Amino acid sequence: MPAVRIDPAVPADVPLILDLIRGLAEYEHEPLSATATAEQLQDALFGERPAAECVIARIDGGAVGFALWCQNFSTWTGRPGLWLEDLFVQPEHRRCGAGRALLRHLAHICVERGYGRFEWSVLDWNRPSIGFYHSLGAVPMDGWTTFRLTGAALRNLARPE
Repeated sequence: MPAVRIDPAVPADVPLILDLIRGLAEYEHEPLSATATAEQLQDALFGERPAAECVIARIDGGAVGFALWCQNFSTWTGRPGLWLEDLFVQPEHRRCGAGRALLRHLAHICVERGYGRFEWSVLDWNRPSIGFYHSLGAVPMDGWTTFRLTGAALRNLARPE
């Protein structure tokens, strides 16, 4: 199995990260939903107040995947946590240890920073990923449903009464 190296993303990686995000959107059958721009990612990852962090998985120097995350907070534990927004390994590089290396790297960050939780979501149909996460000891949060407000619904709720 080839050696996987995990590198922190740098500003020059923004076009690469966008390509990987588009690859993830294709995999999740939502290619038109990935509308982030290079400028938005640049600001979100490397701006004055970064909203997220990112690492790149590399094999023999070539990028094969990424993980992008942000900090969340648990009122129950009184500690921050890590929310994994996206993890993607190019299909031709799956089963080479890149996904495990990315998750191991993030788990290390959680422990190093004193975070109490490491959480993410996965699409119900994504059985290969669900099996992989189970193999790592991750457990699904049955009984919870994610809700989302976007677009007009978000703007409508934000309007003053």
